[in-house]
Amino acid sequence: MDIADFHALRPGNAPSPDGSTVVLSVRELGTVRVPSGHLGACDPFVALDTPLVVEVPPGDHRVVVTIADVSSEHDGSHLREAYLSVIVADGDVASVDGAPLLGRTPDPGDAFGIGVDTGTVGFVDADAVAASMPEDPDWYDAVFDNGEPGSWFSQMDAGSPLPTGTANIVMPRASAGQNVVLSHSGWGDGAYPLLRTLDAGGTLLGIHIDLLVAGPLDDEATADPDDEATADLDDGATTGSDDETAVSSDETGADRDRQPRSWLRRLFGR
Repeated sequence: MDIADFHALRPGNAPSPDGSTVVLSVRELGTVRVPSGHLGACDPFVALDTPLVVEVPPGDHRVVVTIADVSSEHDGSHLREAYLSVIVADGDVASVDGAPLLGRTPDPGDAFGIGVDTGTVGFVDADAVAASMPEDPDWYDAVFDNGEPGSWFSQMDAGSPLPTGTANIVMPRASAGQNVVLSHSGWGDGAYPLLRTLDAGGTLLGIHIDLLVAGPLDDEATADPDDEATADLDDGATTGSDDETAVSSDETGADRDRQPRSWLRRLFGR
């Protein structure tokens, strides 16, 4: 992927897939605790216990959301999340490519996609979920949307201490602050590439969920949020969790909500 087409953590003007310009800003969401070194990326309301897993240095890592002002006047009246990022190390980005999963590496020019069905993405220590969430598997009614101010939905809607649409939440049975950091997913549901940034020496700098709000022109898709023409990733090779999909740039179709088609072609130029 051309670094010029990657805009995470870069405030200022950026192109969008429909050819317009968006204005990016960066907001800190605290840290995610990853003592196991196994960073999970997923739609947390659907696949918290079966995330895509990337190896990172064990420890607490900053999480940052890059926000795009997509309003026509750039007046802040219409904001969408463009990237959710975990910062592993400081340094100058020399390359961007598909993040490898534990035991699996995407082919050159490919990336693994995170399936999103609730308009939300998040990061978590994959090894902490089983012990930190309730034993009763009905997490939706008990934890996510129980009508209480502490429910995960309520925390995402609160607007404080973090921006509306984001949250940093300690899991209910956490013994040492094991948490999930969540963000709404740009235009909504779809499948979003999991990327990594490296410095010139190959050191991992960050893991990023690209929500396809900023980036190069996609000449096969409209960026209209109501357009149902979307990336169909169902033909990709799928193993493991339900939202792990290996996708090549040749796989296009129309079945994912609010998702521009051919995102790998747009990102990686294939």
